[in-house]
Amino acid sequence: MKLSEIKTILASAEAVNFKLENGTFVPAHFHVTEVGKVTKNFIDCGGIIRKENKVVFQLWEANDFEHRLKPQKLLNIISLSEKKLGIEDWEIEVEYQNETISKYGLDFNGKDFILTAKHTACLALDFCGIPSLHTVMSAVKEVANCCTPGSGCC
Repeated sequence: MKLSEIKTILASAEAVNFKLENGTFVPAHFHVTEVGKVTKNFIDCGGIIRKENKVVFQLWEANDFEHRLKPQKLLNIISLSEKKLGIEDWEIEVEYQNETISKYGLDFNGKDFILTAKHTACLALDFCGIPSLHTVMSAVKEVANCCTPGSGCC
C-alpha cells in the first residue's frame, strides 16, 4: 500500500485497527511510535546498483491500555512526517514486534489494515542462472502439450 492510499482510507475511517494475516489483531492500545523515511542503497548479486525508498510505520504496545489511536491523529502524524522528512508517495512497510521485530507489507480489507507477509527474492535471476517463474511455467506447459494423446511424442 502506498502512502496516498492509507491517507484516503484514514480520511473516512472510524477506527485504526491492524491485523495479522492469521487473524490476530494488534492490541487496540498500540502506538505508532515512528513514521519514517527509509532509503536503502544496495547492490544486488548481479552487480546492479539499486535504491529503494519506503515509508516505515513502527507499531508498539505499551501498558497504556486506555490508548486508542484515532484516524485523524495518524493523518496528522503522517502530514508532519511528509513536511519534516520529505516523505513522498512510497510503499509503506510496517515494523511490529512478535518474537523479534518483523517487517510487513500493508493492505486493507475494507475495515482493518492487514499486516502482510514479506519475502526475500533474488533481483538478478538471469545473472545467477535461476530460471524465472515464467520460464519454468513455459517449460511445464511444453512438456504437458508434448505428451498429450496423439502428439506423437510417446
